[in-house]
Amino acid sequence: MSAVYTTDEYGRPFIIVREQEKKSRKTGVEAAKSHILAAKTVASIVRTSLGPRGLDKIMISPDGDIIITNDGATILQNMQVDNQIAKLLVDLSKSQDEEIGDGTTGIVVFAGALLEQAEELLERGIHPVRIAEGFEKASKIAVQHLDLVSDIVPWSKDDTSNLFKCAKTSLGSKIVTKCHDLFSKMAVDSVLSVADLDRKDVDFELVKVEGKVGGELADSQVIYGVVVDKDFSHPQMPKEVKDARISILTCPFEPPKPKTKHKLDISSVDEYKSLQEYEKKTFEDMIENVKKCGSNLVVCQWGFDDEANHLLLAHKLPAIRWVGGPEIELIAIATSGRIVPRFEDLSSEKLGTAGTVREITFGTTNERMIVIEDCANPKAVTILIRGGNKMIVDEAKRSLHDAMCVVRNLIRDNRVVYGGGAVEIACSVAVSEKADEVSTIEQYAMRAFSKALDQIPLTLAENSGLEPIETLSDLKSRQTETGNFRLGVDCMSTGSSDMKEQYVFDPLISKRQQFLLATQLVKMILKIDDVIVHSGSDE
Repeated sequence: MSAVYTTDEYGRPFIIVREQEKKSRKTGVEAAKSHILAAKTVASIVRTSLGPRGLDKIMISPDGDIIITNDGATILQNMQVDNQIAKLLVDLSKSQDEEIGDGTTGIVVFAGALLEQAEELLERGIHPVRIAEGFEKASKIAVQHLDLVSDIVPWSKDDTSNLFKCAKTSLGSKIVTKCHDLFSKMAVDSVLSVADLDRKDVDFELVKVEGKVGGELADSQVIYGVVVDKDFSHPQMPKEVKDARISILTCPFEPPKPKTKHKLDISSVDEYKSLQEYEKKTFEDMIENVKKCGSNLVVCQWGFDDEANHLLLAHKLPAIRWVGGPEIELIAIATSGRIVPRFEDLSSEKLGTAGTVREITFGTTNERMIVIEDCANPKAVTILIRGGNKMIVDEAKRSLHDAMCVVRNLIRDNRVVYGGGAVEIACSVAVSEKADEVSTIEQYAMRAFSKALDQIPLTLAENSGLEPIETLSDLKSRQTETGNFRLGVDCMSTGSSDMKEQYVFDPLISKRQQFLLATQLVKMILKIDDVIVHSGSDE
């Protein structure tokens, strides 16, 4: 047992850090290498999923639930990672997903490649701080070069072909490639429906993605309104309501109860009948309040019993019950209605309006959903995704989210760089040339950054079944000779390496975020030189 001591102002010793046998400690290069090993392991797991020919992963939860995906963020979030440095890479992918929505696999592969290069420099005796400074310089050069090699893709509400092509690029490696055009069009149409083009802002809260097992991917559609996974409360209620005026209620259809503890003793038939009459009158008063304000449809957050349901049917007032909080909020936004907490507060001004509210059925089991269309607020959109099983529906949702994020990024900034590793090769060449002009030791770190950039096209070529080093060397020499920075890995074997001809685009802000976030994380990892692990915790 050992401890670190110091003394107080009277010269008496006291313990600052007690290092017991229960603790293990790593310092200096040993600590850095253990961090790099953990990060490289995580990067190698998602590396094979990069690109249009990337492979899928199957993840089985402790409950036996199965997820099949090649989305980097989903893979990492569903992995049980114990190592703290590996968790940082999971957070890195999550940050990219939340901020940009696309490029979650690429950023982890790039961060892993940077750490791999850093390990070689550490073995050569270069101090971690100098490596971090070199990476920082190289990152700035790469980001500046992105602006030089970027192109502006023109688009408008009337001509969305370029947005469609970029969405298609994002979906190239996904399970929905069978319905490539349909999902790309759905992503563009839904985002443009809710976009504020003057502010260059997209509110994804207004886009609801609903999945329903059954049918096939080609049956998926965009519905300009709200889809709720409910049905009308009574089977004899009309299946369609035209010119709907909707009461949106968060109060239950039941008699009011005293807030104190209460007990009701019924000792005779007359008392029971009077109670029944009271309940019936209460229900009828509630229904009268709804009808008096001009409503012809009720959407209620709570349920109601058979008697209330029967009375609603008798008064020809269709109703939908058990509508959840987020859904009821979306209905209120879409129909420009107000959520009403008490029947007495109902008025015609608080009603939501919609052109049609209809019930649709699916398959042989007659599963039902409610569709609210032609709403007062046209900016509310629902995408209904169909698929043969739950795994396909869930993966289609994730794929569509990535495509929608790409379209949103182009609305924010319509500059693009070319994919297929073309932009990484161009930045790698630029960083390598700048490194030759640096006289200090940071030049080694800058060249290492250049090699890490090469890892993306190498991985793309490898995952596509091509010869990685030969492909990279050929592309790099052709880019240098011709100055054509659009040349990338021909993953789909089309015969052309020009990514502009193949319409393989990446939003500029996505690629910039990848470079900056990965560099910041690697700098942070390199500067950790002391790890104290309690034996009771995970190492």
